Amino acid sequence: MVRETNIQDREEENEGGSTNTGIAAPAAKQLTKGDLIDYFVSGCKPKDRWRIGTEHEKFGFELETLRPINYEQIKRLLYGIAEKFGWDPVMDGDNILGLEKGQQSISLEPGGQNEFGGAPVETLHQARDEIDTHIYQIKEVAKDMGIGFLGMGYDPKWKNEEIPRVPKERYEILRNFLPKVGRLGLDMLYRMCSIQVNLDYGSEADMIKKLRASLALQPIATALFANSPFAEGKPNGYLSKRSQVWMEFDDSRTGMLHFVFDDSFGFETFVDYALDVPMLFVRRQNKHILCDGKTFRDFMEGKLDCLPGEFPTMDDWNYHLGTIFTEVRFRKYLEMRGADTGPIGTLYALPAFWVGLLYDETSLQNVVDMIADWTQEERQMLRVEAPKTGLKTPFRGGMLRDVAEAVVKWAKEGLERRGLKESAYLDEIEEIAKTGETRAEKLLKLYHEEWEQNVDNVYKHEELLL
Repeated sequence: MVRETNIQDREEENEGGSTNTGIAAPAAKQLTKGDLIDYFVSGCKPKDRWRIGTEHEKFGFELETLRPINYEQIKRLLYGIAEKFGWDPVMDGDNILGLEKGQQSISLEPGGQNEFGGAPVETLHQARDEIDTHIYQIKEVAKDMGIGFLGMGYDPKWKNEEIPRVPKERYEILRNFLPKVGRLGLDMLYRMCSIQVNLDYGSEADMIKKLRASLALQPIATALFANSPFAEGKPNGYLSKRSQVWMEFDDSRTGMLHFVFDDSFGFETFVDYALDVPMLFVRRQNKHILCDGKTFRDFMEGKLDCLPGEFPTMDDWNYHLGTIFTEVRFRKYLEMRGADTGPIGTLYALPAFWVGLLYDETSLQNVVDMIADWTQEERQMLRVEAPKTGLKTPFRGGMLRDVAEAVVKWAKEGLERRGLKESAYLDEIEEIAKTGETRAEKLLKLYHEEWEQNVDNVYKHEELLL
């Protein structure tokens, strides 16, 4: 079976994807602000329906030349996986842009980065099995093509202009538009890979606690998973270059959402914020239309210059929310966005970290109590400094490592209280928290002491190969 689509449910999370048919008609009735609030209310689920949705991205490269794989190679890879393992191709016209199998997906970022999106699952063991199966399948096809996959948060060697492009209208629009709203907009498209996890909330009050906790701790996750210290063949001055790039991109739709910590925060407050975030574009008849800085509030009033007199649909609202790139993305779930891609163990560890903290009432309350008196200035300082100095970032008379040790411990205890024997997935980051030495710092040591300052060695470093 071949599925014709334009935007997959999980596709393009890093640069703003969402479910959308691409053929939205004008709204049958004018949306109200209450409808937009109800969108988030509909995300509330009882605890027995909370699920874990994992995503990760990785760089494909030629084993012989180390060059990023091009679209022709990607096509062969995707068709090979489809044929050998029973996936359905996802097409955009004549171009294959991904695969689907049940609720799982494989999709492409603009520079050809491979993204796997798992189905919503109940346990971390199920998430691990999904990831392991995907890695096995993609390597089975790739090995005969001379292709490998690198688990890092930022391309260590190649410049933007050296990275092949995925043929897609949306990407072409972004390629021309993003440099206007961020100095490193093209880096975001072509040179970054992350690990993400999507988690549920039970009520407005539960959402508030989880969103505050995860925003405040996102710099700790950035430090624990820091794995992008190289760019264009040399150290780039950061432990997580990927995280730093987001600070250089369109501050109207990125950052720490400091208003979330106000006493008045709730669903309605977030709707007010999202209404005033400039729209990137809308989709009509399988085409993207730039919005020239108009907001969704303008759209609600029929004042979108590119669609004069037209009012939005709920698809438009969901699509717009997907173009907000804050450290935690809020839709009908919470999406953790602070971690670099790394070795396969980190693909298990990130969901374990957040599940242990956010799905256990005691651990969540421990975090909420700890961050209660953190100031906006402190949260912002951690956001800025953690990508540079990692767990050695000074904080409140100690170092960020002290906070990391505490929260990893709480995450482990939260997993143990789940009673599913999931706490071993934290082993990957437990030692990092204890020592304060990130993976990025270990790579820098190898670069200076053993690799003779040749970054090509990352492509041979077994730990980083997925």
